[in-house]
Amino acid sequence: MTISDPAATDTCYLDENEDWPTHGEYEYTPYYASREQVHVYEDTATRARLEETLFDYVVVGAGPIGAALAYRLAADTPSASVLVVEKNWNEPDRIVGELMQPSGCEALGELGLRSVFCGIGAVPVHGYYLAYKGKHTYIPYMDRPTTGGKGRQKRYRGVSFHHGRLVMNLRAACKAQKNVFCVEGSVTELLGSIAANGSAQMETVHGVRIGPSRSTPETQARTTCVKPRALVFVCDGITSQFRRILRDAPVELLSHFCGFVLEHEPAESDAFFSASGAGTMAACSAPTQTTANPLPMPHNGNVLLDGAGPVLLYQMSERETRVLADIPGPSLPSEAGGHLRSVLRSSLSAAAPKHAYPALHAQLMRQVDSARRIRCIGSKFISAPTNGVAGALWIGDALNVRHPLTGGGMTVGLWDVVHLARLLKRESPALGVSGSGDATDSSARRDRAVRRIAAEWQWRRRGRALVVNVLSVALHALFAADTKELGLLREACFAYLSYGGICTMHPSGFLSGQLASPLLLVYHFFSVAVLAVRMRVSGASTAYVGDNLLFRVYSAFYTLYVAAGLILPLLWQELAP
Repeated sequence: MTISDPAATDTCYLDENEDWPTHGEYEYTPYYASREQVHVYEDTATRARLEETLFDYVVVGAGPIGAALAYRLAADTPSASVLVVEKNWNEPDRIVGELMQPSGCEALGELGLRSVFCGIGAVPVHGYYLAYKGKHTYIPYMDRPTTGGKGRQKRYRGVSFHHGRLVMNLRAACKAQKNVFCVEGSVTELLGSIAANGSAQMETVHGVRIGPSRSTPETQARTTCVKPRALVFVCDGITSQFRRILRDAPVELLSHFCGFVLEHEPAESDAFFSASGAGTMAACSAPTQTTANPLPMPHNGNVLLDGAGPVLLYQMSERETRVLADIPGPSLPSEAGGHLRSVLRSSLSAAAPKHAYPALHAQLMRQVDSARRIRCIGSKFISAPTNGVAGALWIGDALNVRHPLTGGGMTVGLWDVVHLARLLKRESPALGVSGSGDATDSSARRDRAVRRIAAEWQWRRRGRALVVNVLSVALHALFAADTKELGLLREACFAYLSYGGICTMHPSGFLSGQLASPLLLVYHFFSVAVLAVRMRVSGASTAYVGDNLLFRVYSAFYTLYVAAGLILPLLWQELAP
């Protein structure tokens, strides 16, 4: 497939996203599928280069975060040498990481990667459509400030896409840099020293041990040690094998996302779009043709709340829509015997009933029955521990993980890269990076610079990371409610989001990553909890009904206790040193 071919990427003529064009040329397209810049570890010449070269930085992993970081490091300091080690440089295939929030788009702009969505069939995203108990509401992204208070008001916008295509575009930018050395291999070990206090905790990372991507008894001993001049960056993603160095506590799964793809015709009707972005419409007015786009609101995230867990739908291109159905709990029904498909059919039927979404219902049922296999991924929450290891920094999902419901993972990771790149550029002379200062500077000076970078970086990233992480887990707990109290909070949350004004736009800012205020998040969360108390006491709730006034008052305030018990421990995990 030629990535610049519009037909090959299922692009359509409709693109109302003026600020983040998803069509057009990408300057690094020639490097998209190129293997010329990728050096396989098994090659003798590659191993010789690794042994002979003193690299300034080593980046472990070339996912979206690692590739963006390597690109920025190389662009900021052309004299610096950057080593990137990735197991497989071919296009990855994942069922999450396919929606970039507006704040993540801004981070890409800050990194000089504004055009990274071009040529991959990506589509703009304007906000979220929510449906619950026969009602629906729309949460648009926030308005952008106009220059001098004049001109037509525009909203921030996100982008949805094929995950693998975006990663390949980011890798293309990385491969295009002359001072980046790309290796296809595996980092098997972080080389370092153990703390002198007798514990087994690693104190300092000096380098990495690199081996072939696929280890065999013959190649297991054929490894190379690389010790960079400045830093090692661990960006090996959600399944990071090195996260245990920072945090060795067991992690429990919150739920599983089960995913598949719906194929359909592009949505080109003016009924869905206007000059200001996506337009709202009644759920029952969705198209009935099985080949038409079945989404209640194309070019938006669509969240249906009446299933066993939330059902999330968004477009990956004009002709493909990703369906992610959440199955709450740490265990997943077995695929054997059709139990998983039976659970999915029941959940999807409840979330998208036939009378309200005829075309969507038909496509969902047909795809669940006909899909060769249902792909599933576990959802977890891992708060970011304090980085007490000198010589290395963990970034992105290698550092902390949130529930994928709100699509905030890459937003947090890319802003991590933005903050870190700025600090590294400022401190490059103290780090002794090639061409930026005295490369023979003492290790003590470098260690002090690394400690300054780590401390300031942790502080800069904390606000946005806390809001996105806590919101994702708290929203999932409400949307996948398994108790009457959480069901009442879910109902109150939906009603609160429907009020408009700051009740809608501030939560929109939290979702998009643009409102990085933990205090505001706490304010709105407890505003929802207070609304739940009022709904329960007044008898207005349909999620928690019955009982006399005295018991309603008791259960209402118990619901307030449940709300506090949900969000406060999450806040503490994010804030604890």
